[in-house]
Amino acid sequence: MKQKKPLLIGLTGSIGMGKSTAAKRFAALGLPVFCADDVVHILLAEEGSAKTKIMKLFPQAIQAGQISRKKLGKLVFEDSEKREKLEKVLHPLVRKAEKTFWEKAKKDKVRAVLFDIPLLFETGVDKKCDITLCVSASAEIQKERVLRRKNMTEDRFHAILKQQMPDAEKKRRATFIITSDDERGDMYRQIKILWAKIEKEFLNA
Repeated sequence: MKQKKPLLIGLTGSIGMGKSTAAKRFAALGLPVFCADDVVHILLAEEGSAKTKIMKLFPQAIQAGQISRKKLGKLVFEDSEKREKLEKVLHPLVRKAEKTFWEKAKKDKVRAVLFDIPLLFETGVDKKCDITLCVSASAEIQKERVLRRKNMTEDRFHAILKQQMPDAEKKRRATFIITSDDERGDMYRQIKILWAKIEKEFLNA
């Protein structure tokens, strides 16, 4: 008898929407979580081929022998060609880590896993998912959250939004929407209810 694969849940959300908070909440409920951002941070920090290639491509981003994520971010944010070069290095390695995570989940016979991926729809990973979730908040709350971040300006915030798929389109494509205007209480309740619904309709059916 063929082994049943884990239910693959994709989670996404634009900047400042509360996606990372939602992912942590799902993890607290016992769901194994693959975080694409965490993988990128590791690739930029650890000694290896990715770090070496990026340092050669972007020597201006080197600070004290390490890659400065702040400098690298500024370089690629302002230049789409440089951003594409960086993505060509990082994306295949993120996909490799994703595959390793998935194979381990199958081997461990877990019931479901969550892929926390900012560019879930843009990179086509949603096509692998059984369910997709979009975390969303009002434009006012999103802006307020983002502008609280260090070194963030209103111009930079709007420029980032232009580079991302519109929130409305993400919500249109998602199986379920999580509203994060109240990033703790109400969102936590939504996630608890949603997880119970997923268990009932997709895992225990």
